[in-house]
Amino acid sequence: MPVLHLLPNIVTIGAICAGLTGLRLALHDRFEAAVLMILLAALLDGLDGPLARLLKSESKIGAELDSLADFVNFGVVPGFLLYLWSLDNTSRLSWIAVLIYAVCAVLRLARFNVTAREEADDDRPKPGTFTGVPAPGGALLALAPFALVQNFPGLPMPAGAVAIWLVIVGLLMISRLPTPSLKSVRVPRDSARFLIVGLVAFAAVASTWPWIVMSIAQFGYIVLVAWGARHHAKGGVNNED
Repeated sequence: MPVLHLLPNIVTIGAICAGLTGLRLALHDRFEAAVLMILLAALLDGLDGPLARLLKSESKIGAELDSLADFVNFGVVPGFLLYLWSLDNTSRLSWIAVLIYAVCAVLRLARFNVTAREEADDDRPKPGTFTGVPAPGGALLALAPFALVQNFPGLPMPAGAVAIWLVIVGLLMISRLPTPSLKSVRVPRDSARFLIVGLVAFAAVASTWPWIVMSIAQFGYIVLVAWGARHHAKGGVNNED
């Protein structure tokens, strides 16, 4: 095996290291840096799959490693971070919320893996969509209370509200709601240069005002999920008719 073919798995392992580093930072009350480590893990998670396809080095081990990385980075670390930040020293129900979120994340990933292996198309999501909120999207939504407090210092954020939000996000992950996927997005060749410039500008803005950009992204994703839920409900009513 060429060493270059190991690069996607190395990127995945790097994502795991970033997530676990975020956990360590949270244990030392460095929550802002911990969230940035989760975002780095999400960035690496988005690179390993396309890199494997580009190098034609896709493997079963790589797929399983990616799934395990998603559980650690997006199913365990965000809930634990929120627990240390807001839910610690509260009632035991707060810890139950963290457990529910983690269990929902692992169920979401297990369902995705099974669906990807099945030959039947009945349970497969429509092209351009996921079934339920994916694990990285769930982590993004789960961290919304933290981003809000960073943007509005002094904003009261009751531990109970954070716990309820964590449970809601977990339920969204195991739901049947269609959510958008960027995997099927295609860009015309003539517009590729504009996309690159736009990504550079976005990176510059995000590095300057990270919490504002994060809150905007979270709000936009919530709108997309709500739109998917509304569309899904309409489809259910039409099927009954």
